[in-house]
Amino acid sequence: MSVKFQYNKTSLNDLGKQLKIRLNALPTLKNKESALRLEVRKAKAYSEKLVNDLDAALKRYDYLAALWNEFEPGLIAITDVDLETVKVAGVKTPHLKDIHYEIKEFNAFAKPAWYADGVAILKELSRLGIESEIYMEKSRILDFQRKKTTQKVNLYEKVQIPGYQEAIRKIKRYMEDEENLTKAASKIVKNRHQIEEEEAGHGN
Repeated sequence: MSVKFQYNKTSLNDLGKQLKIRLNALPTLKNKESALRLEVRKAKAYSEKLVNDLDAALKRYDYLAALWNEFEPGLIAITDVDLETVKVAGVKTPHLKDIHYEIKEFNAFAKPAWYADGVAILKELSRLGIESEIYMEKSRILDFQRKKTTQKVNLYEKVQIPGYQEAIRKIKRYMEDEENLTKAASKIVKNRHQIEEEEAGHGN
């Protein structure tokens, strides 16, 4: 990274401040990156667990397959899904709060006895499916933020911090050289002045 700077004390102080900000921020960013990496894994694992639970539930209700033909289509419908925002490692993510269903009235006496169970089963299956989707979305959001944090860590660690350090070194070296030159020049002037004074003294 080419850092814009001038060979003076003001520029040196400005670069020092910028370097300090980045050096102080780096440990926090690295901690955030680790926390996000962990949360992404957790969200993905939980989403996969819900998918497996859904598969297991479908297998569990396999024996009802023949009965589903008798089930009335449209008896149960999802009308709304309530989501809330939950912060995970400082990142806003969706969280399932509630699922709203509309269940058509049916005559419990006229319909098969398992109808009520069927409604409960469909509720369970739909909740597992929806929650799994939400956790997939949660892991996607967290992973996106994790990548952004990793980019920032790399930018600070590999580009900006070395860039500022190099610029500070150059300014300090220049200022030291300049100081040495000034000292050397003033010494030459002083010596010359001394010689001239001595020569003038001899002349008298």
